[in-house]
Amino acid sequence: MTLNASIRAALFAGGLAACGATAALAHHGWAWTEDGLFELTGTVTAVYFGNPHPTLDVDVEGETWRVDLAPPRASANAGFTEDTAEVGDEVTAIGNRSRDQAELSMKASRIVIDGETYDVYPNRAPTN
Repeated sequence: MTLNASIRAALFAGGLAACGATAALAHHGWAWTEDGLFELTGTVTAVYFGNPHPTLDVDVEGETWRVDLAPPRASANAGFTEDTAEVGDEVTAIGNRSRDQAELSMKASRIVIDGETYDVYPNRAPTN
């Protein structure tokens, strides 16, 4: 392989890696969410507790919302573990909804289940 071909191959591989990193970061952080707190209450229809972050699917008046939580360790540190929520539980999620109004998705800073409050992002949870 010539030096010129090696450089082209390295640049191509770097470009692919950058594209993959951009896609992986698309829903991490808070940039994809609106400013201001958003609250929804509904019934848990699915629970996922794993990387990159736990999620709850919540039925709200016939629509399924995806509620993203903090990464597993931070959620567990807040007391929210894989056994905290079950299908059929009523949940209130407080956080920030997606900027894309067509997307029924939010990132929760606080979850309330059976009267128990879990501040998975305590620095972003409401102060009340």
